[in-house]
Amino acid sequence: LTLLHLSILGGFLLLFSVAVYLLSGVTLVAQVDKTLERSAMDLISITRANASGVLESVTNLSLGTNVFAQIWGFDGKLKASSRGISGFRQPLDALTYQTTTPVFRDVILGNFHMRVLSLPLEVEHRPFGVLQVATDMSVVDGAQLELSYMLVVVSVVALVVAGIVGWVSVQNTLAPLEAVTEAALQITETRDLSRRIPLQGPTNDEVGQLVQAFNLNLSRLERLIETQRRFLADVGHELRTPLTVIKGNVGLMRRIGELDEESLTGIEEEVERLSRLVGDLLLLAQAEAGKLPMYRQIVDLDTVLLEVFRQAKVLAKNQLTLKIGAIDQVLVCGDRDRLKQVLLNLISNSVKYTPRGGQVLVSLGKVGDQAHLTVSDTGPGIPEEDLP
Repeated sequence: LTLLHLSILGGFLLLFSVAVYLLSGVTLVAQVDKTLERSAMDLISITRANASGVLESVTNLSLGTNVFAQIWGFDGKLKASSRGISGFRQPLDALTYQTTTPVFRDVILGNFHMRVLSLPLEVEHRPFGVLQVATDMSVVDGAQLELSYMLVVVSVVALVVAGIVGWVSVQNTLAPLEAVTEAALQITETRDLSRRIPLQGPTNDEVGQLVQAFNLNLSRLERLIETQRRFLADVGHELRTPLTVIKGNVGLMRRIGELDEESLTGIEEEVERLSRLVGDLLLLAQAEAGKLPMYRQIVDLDTVLLEVFRQAKVLAKNQLTLKIGAIDQVLVCGDRDRLKQVLLNLISNSVKYTPRGGQVLVSLGKVGDQAHLTVSDTGPGIPEEDLP
């Protein structure tokens, strides 16, 4: 991330530096050109020549510092030059000293970089020669060189500062993610689902929300695993009893050496019980997976309740009182078998956990367009934390 940000910033700085360098160069050259034009106009205003091509008023041109001038005739002869280059007999710009239009050019004379303006001259509306005005560009070149150094230094400093700030900020941002990764690996290695990832920093940013979501999933997974453990323990307990009975009956018949009708009946009952347990496990698995088949139809709920009541009377075995309170005729849309299973579970649990001599009361009524079923008993009740 830091390298990516630095690459983007470096690209912008490069474009910015090139733009500043080129713009400064164009601006400085434009100022130099204006200076050359002004000097050329001043020279033209004071220079006179007769019809024979002899300069009348100025023999040696006098200009300011770092500005040089020559006047060349179209016959290829030097007519006049400024005092600073009076001994220089070559054109300031050899390509344009015979030009017929104004021309600005950069020229290298020896070790000097010059900017030259070549301007045609006329005498009485007749071409006379060419005025070449030049200035040394060393100041401009030096200014641009210093500007390039400054841009490089500023860019390097900016990249270093941005790199340090970016590295620190990215490290601080990704530190919680490292904690998440480390905690996840430790949980995987130790299989300790009770551990949680410590929350570092604000809770409303992306990393904070990720940590909270991860911890929430850990809690759900821990509850799921614990539920599965209890379920497996319960299943093992439920299956152990009928298997023990079957094993005992088989052992009894083997010892006596003949088939015992009572033992066979016991084995048959326990096999049926095992079949019901396996069916219940399959049903529970389907329900947990959300694939429990439902066959909806109009169901007379009070009739279903009476059927369950008769079965529950057998479970009570005259050890407690099982009564029906108020009951109305109620029609609902649902799965008759599943509804019967729910009612039987509720009532059988009440019968199971109500002390001897207690009472279980079942009632059915209507509340608006809803069916209202009540199963109450005189037992210990369901703990508050298990009610949901």
